[in-house]
Amino acid sequence: MSDRSVRGLWVALLACVVACLAGCAATTAGPDAGGPPPGPPGPGVVQAGSVRVLQLNLCSSGIAGCYTGRSTAEAAAVVRAELPDLVTLNEVCQDDVSSLERALADAVPGGTAVSAFQAARNGRTGEAYRCRNGQQYGIGLVSRWPSVPGSSAGGGIYPAQDEEDPEERAWLCLDVAADRAVAVCTTHLAYTQREVAGAQCRYLFGTVIADMRARDGAAPLVLGGDLNLGSGDSADLRSCLPAGSVLADDGGQQHVVATPEFVVAGSRTIDLRGATDHPGLLVTLAPTGGRPEPGR
Repeated sequence: MSDRSVRGLWVALLACVVACLAGCAATTAGPDAGGPPPGPPGPGVVQAGSVRVLQLNLCSSGIAGCYTGRSTAEAAAVVRAELPDLVTLNEVCQDDVSSLERALADAVPGGTAVSAFQAARNGRTGEAYRCRNGQQYGIGLVSRWPSVPGSSAGGGIYPAQDEEDPEERAWLCLDVAADRAVAVCTTHLAYTQREVAGAQCRYLFGTVIADMRARDGAAPLVLGGDLNLGSGDSADLRSCLPAGSVLADDGGQQHVVATPEFVVAGSRTIDLRGATDHPGLLVTLAPTGGRPEPGR
């Protein structure tokens, strides 16, 4: 055999060996290699049709002992990090709601958000309850989705109140437009008397929300709030929720409740670093399937 033929044979053999080694390396690096699995999706990346709800109590009145002056800025940082679809707010001044609307609009694709506010009532004066800075004090909603065309936020004051507490509690609801209309509500029930909180809860679900569901043809509904009725296994809480409701809580005071079109796909509390006396409660609600549900 000539030297040229020998050199050609070695070149062919070497090419074969290189190809085999490359194939082995590709196989070892494949999905069955036993390496770490892919991490969970980042904030705002969830199953299509899911709704991420962030419930916050900011203790922002300037009157209560839990006031720090830092809670709105801390809440805005959480909103930017977590990119929720809906934010339900308790114990806020009116400008806090506007600040968090801007934070969400700046953070989400499209750069838009909507908000609504409902003042509590001062039982001694009949006027809106006020923060120490003079702004109206109450509850709020922020949504990355627009409000349903032709609709407006609805809110009011409960007929049952603790007569010894000057702050008369309120509820607030807003229809937003995802792939289909979704109603979102918030409330902050009485904390001084459990029986008053129970009466307010029964009025909210049995009258306000029942009427909304009838009016909207049973559109899906999500509520976040400080219900002050104990954890999810509390008889006081369960007795006021409609049959089939799904629920997540922070272990005591704050809850996210949804109608049977959803299931709870995930829930966790968020440390607000002492800015308020409540953690954030972030809940992911997934559609039960079988019918179109709100999408991202």
